[in-house]
Amino acid sequence: MQIDRRQTLLGLGSLAAYGIPSISLAETTITLQSSVIHSISDGHLTLPGAMFFEDLPEDELAPILARHGLTQAQLEPPCNLTLLRQGDRNVLFDAGSGSGFMPTAGMMLDSLDALDLTAGDITDVIFTHAHPDHLWGILDDFDDLVFPNATLMIGQGEWDYWTDPDTVNTIGEARASFAVGAARRLEAVADQMRMISDGQEVLPGVMAHATFGHTPGHMSFEIRDGSDALMVGGDAIGNHHVAFARPEWASGSDQDPQLGAQTRVRLLDQLATDQMTLLGFHLPDGGLGRVERAGTAYRFVAEGS
Repeated sequence: MQIDRRQTLLGLGSLAAYGIPSISLAETTITLQSSVIHSISDGHLTLPGAMFFEDLPEDELAPILARHGLTQAQLEPPCNLTLLRQGDRNVLFDAGSGSGFMPTAGMMLDSLDALDLTAGDITDVIFTHAHPDHLWGILDDFDDLVFPNATLMIGQGEWDYWTDPDTVNTIGEARASFAVGAARRLEAVADQMRMISDGQEVLPGVMAHATFGHTPGHMSFEIRDGSDALMVGGDAIGNHHVAFARPEWASGSDQDPQLGAQTRVRLLDQLATDQMTLLGFHLPDGGLGRVERAGTAYRFVAEGS
């Protein structure tokens, strides 16, 4: 496997007047045999630490965060989209936030432009799940389709959950806007959407893996080319600190915290055992790296480091 990293500085124009700085769009490229995989930036999120750390044991949490130079107050996780270029296909995994979620995210189109691609060049969009930072980029500010030429794919369970009219009433107040936004967008792209299932080869060399917990139908995707393989992990492993040091801890970022923890433990063990490259949506250094065992825990080692 070969790896290459570069960064493009994106000026946000009038947003600077509001104290929002220019954003560096990192792009990392890894080659698997005949497949080229780009980790491209959609910007980053700004989230309260309580979303991840509430109810965790303070005496064990504090040293983990200190090792990574973090505090409990606020996190700014990156958003790494995966772009697979294989023959005449340009396959995007997740669509980013669009402009309607957070001002520091929604940079996907600029990242594609840096690769001399447009949304019209994308042949397939495969969704890990339907949270805003993964789905909302499928519509533009005028509710027009961003990927007019693409086939869209999502897990059947994920589709069923977010298109169920009762989800907005059961998901909880903090995520009610997620349900409304997902239902509206999925309805708009229903004619483009194809349902997929666990274990299915959704495209040549791309296999779906059920990694439920973060959302009810969350999927990860194994890209395999010859003897090389990479796992597009979505949010199944949602950060590079607590998720690796104590994967068995429940996380408030998961809709089903207990199932999310079980999935995380299983996936980390698989990646470490198989020595498979991981591309995580919210992991640092473009999200590309290896999972290594560290005693009874794990650590994320960025590719090329």
